[in-house]
Amino acid sequence: MTSETSAPNETPGHKRPAISFEFFPPKTEEMERNLWEVINRLAPLTPNFVSVTYGAGGSTRERTHSTIARILGETKLTPAAHLTCVAATKADIDDVVARYHDVGVRHIVALRGDPTTGIGTAYAAHPDGYQTSADLVASIKKRYPDIDVTVSAYPEKHPESPDFDADIDALKAKVDAGASRAITQVFFDNDLYFRYLDRVRARGIDIPVVPGIMPMHNFKQARSFVTRAGTTVPSWLADKFEGLDDDAETRKLVAATVAAGQVQKLAKHGVENFHFYTMNRADLVFAISHLLGIRPSGAQKAA
Repeated sequence: MTSETSAPNETPGHKRPAISFEFFPPKTEEMERNLWEVINRLAPLTPNFVSVTYGAGGSTRERTHSTIARILGETKLTPAAHLTCVAATKADIDDVVARYHDVGVRHIVALRGDPTTGIGTAYAAHPDGYQTSADLVASIKKRYPDIDVTVSAYPEKHPESPDFDADIDALKAKVDAGASRAITQVFFDNDLYFRYLDRVRARGIDIPVVPGIMPMHNFKQARSFVTRAGTTVPSWLADKFEGLDDDAETRKLVAATVAAGQVQKLAKHGVENFHFYTMNRADLVFAISHLLGIRPSGAQKAA
C-alpha cells in the first residue's frame, strides 16, 4: 500500500489527513486552461494522487490519456487513470492499460462504468469485453502487478444491486481480484458511511474505504446527477440551498460550509483519507482541505 501515508507537511504529533482529487478531462481549450489553473492551485496541497475520469468514446478516451500524460510530464503529482468496461472489447481495454503503463501510470481506477444509454437504464456488457469490474481488476493485476488498482464502493449500495449482501459480495470480488483501495460514491449522511464500513469489515474486507466528498457548487445540477447514481439527498440539505438558484456566491458559501462540516465530523470519528470530486474547481476543495489542517507545501508544485 503506497497511498495511506503521512505527507511531508504534517505537524509533529498530528497525522495529516490523506487527500486525493478527481478531475474530468477538458473538452475545449478554455476548459483545459481552467483545469490547469485548478491543478496549479491544488498541487501544493500534496494530494496522494489525482484521478482523471474516463468516457467510453474515442475522443473522450484520448482526452483522458493526454491529461494523464501531461500531469506525469509537467507536475510531481501521481495520476490515477479511470478505466471502464463500457462498449469495448477486452483487447481494446488491454491496449489502453498497456499505453498507460508505457507512459508511467501505476495507478488505475477500475470501474464497470455506466450504461451507454444513461444512468438508470439496463447495463449490457460488450460480448467480447470484461463482464464485471472484478474481471477488469484481475486482468490488470495479472498483466501489471506493479499497478495499484482502486475500485468503487457504495454506502447506499449500487442502484442495480438487489440488496446490500450482493453489493458487498461484488466489492469482495474486486478486492480478491487485487484492488487495494475503494472510493465511495457521494453520500451526505455520515451514518450511512459508518454503517457501510461496519458491513464491509464484517465481511472481512480490510482495504481502505475512502469517503468520496462532493461540494455542491450547483445544487440543482448536482442533486440531479447524484440521485440518478443512487445517492440520497436529505431534505435538510435541500433546505440549505432553497432560494439560491440565482445566487451563485451564496450557494458557494453554503456548499463549502456543508462539505467542511461533513469532512470535519468524519475526521473527528477517525477517518484519515478523503477523496474530493472537484468538478474541475479549486476554490471549495482548497478551503475544505485547509479546514482539515492541510497547508500548501513548497516541495510539490505543478509546472
